[in-house]
Amino acid sequence: MTNWQIFTGNQEPTSDWELPASPSWRPFGEKNQPGESRRKSRGETFQIVDENQIKMVNAALYLRRPLLITGKPGTGKSSIAYKVAYELNLGEVLYWPITTRTTLKDGLYNYDAIGRLQEVKLSEQNPQPLSKQQQKASLKQIEKYITLGPLGTALLPSKKPRILLIDEIDKSDIDLPNDLLTLFEEGYFKIPELVRLKEEVKEVTVGTAYNDETEELTAKDRTATIEEGIVSCKAFPFVILTSNGERDFPAPFLRRCLRLTMKSPNQDELVKIIEKHIDTDICLRDDVIKLIKDFIKKRNKGTLATDQLLNALFLIKEGKIATDDDIIRLINQDLGTVESSDD
Repeated sequence: MTNWQIFTGNQEPTSDWELPASPSWRPFGEKNQPGESRRKSRGETFQIVDENQIKMVNAALYLRRPLLITGKPGTGKSSIAYKVAYELNLGEVLYWPITTRTTLKDGLYNYDAIGRLQEVKLSEQNPQPLSKQQQKASLKQIEKYITLGPLGTALLPSKKPRILLIDEIDKSDIDLPNDLLTLFEEGYFKIPELVRLKEEVKEVTVGTAYNDETEELTAKDRTATIEEGIVSCKAFPFVILTSNGERDFPAPFLRRCLRLTMKSPNQDELVKIIEKHIDTDICLRDDVIKLIKDFIKKRNKGTLATDQLLNALFLIKEGKIATDDDIIRLINQDLGTVESSDD
């Protein structure tokens, strides 16, 4: 093995070093254009190995139903959304990560009420009364303070479904799944701040949750026109919700979703994933085959994710470490942490 360590700990400063190309699942720098979402590379690299996954995706598309995907971390739950977007040319995946504090309104839109109030107060300081045209123009300025969230953007009218990933829905407040029910059934929502002004301001142009400037299909939708404060879809969005199986959901919510359970890949499926991301020949090595088998045994007893195996194999392929190196044990720890003792 070559001396691959860039950082040596010898306290000698040096600029004479260079990093090799990054792993395919960690694309940065030259692998991404400015303004391009890094997550979308999953669509090109994710390997679907289960025919049932394909069937459930198609069923969700046909039935206009959300697809609830449950599985352990690292099984590719969220990657399916990017794979569908890539193959069906649906543009940028609208990403909505869920926390315990997330509310339905967070996903629909954000209104900067403080900024709007400050603008109104400044306009009131003008000693000259405003004409009707000026008053209407002033009211229309509300559009600068409203931005659609990922869920709200997904419901914008379009010929083909927009694609929305609601990640880790099981982390949500207990009310959020129920709050989504009506929205999934009706396919539209109102923005009260705009509805109140619909007589004076019929339409406004607001920002959306689209950020990827390189996606031709959806880059033009980084702003959207809303009429009379109502956002209503023409094509129901393709919605994927992911869950780690950490909680149960209300029965009405489950009835309105199609459900898919992601299984951890077996040895043959892992080999296909490794060939896609790392190299074809590396899977022929006896020491790597043994490493894969050991990984599966540990994974079935704990919480190891596939990318932890890929991390180790990337270093092995680069000729940096051997399969019996201590760093393999550290990378593939169940909790993904390394303890360091102080001298």
